[in-house]
Amino acid sequence: MSGAFAAGEADYTTAFEPTATGLVKEGAGYIVASVGQDAGEIPFTCYSATKSYMDKNSDLIQRFTNALYKGQKWVQQASDEEVAKAMQPFFEDTSLEDLIVVTQKYKEIDAWSSDPLLKEDSLNRLMDVMIEGGELNEKVPYDSVVTTTYAENAIKNVK
Repeated sequence: MSGAFAAGEADYTTAFEPTATGLVKEGAGYIVASVGQDAGEIPFTCYSATKSYMDKNSDLIQRFTNALYKGQKWVQQASDEEVAKAMQPFFEDTSLEDLIVVTQKYKEIDAWSSDPLLKEDSLNRLMDVMIEGGELNEKVPYDSVVTTTYAENAIKNVK
């Protein structure tokens, strides 16, 4: 080794896929760790609605949750190539081969949730990140902001 790496110094960044894979492919960087793997389960995408909206639109929310769960099940069962092909329209500048690599990596580290349940430990990790980033002042009780009814119904009823 030479230069900054030999001295134990380097520039680091966090990059989502497929950006990280693209940087490696271009010779512009290396993947040294996976935040997704090392941080534990953190709900990167959460859906929220007011209680009044949920009360008035319970059927719509259940149908949305069912559709989300169907998609989660498909990702778990589909081949890496099938998932990559489904993602390709959203990443027009990324080759199918690179998207297959990304899919393999995500599956290897279990990055994609297999069901729509928001677990208390996961929410607590998210709130820790939000507090550290100055986006949240304090944690809120899980039971005051989460209902698992729709997710539980989807898991029970979606084939």
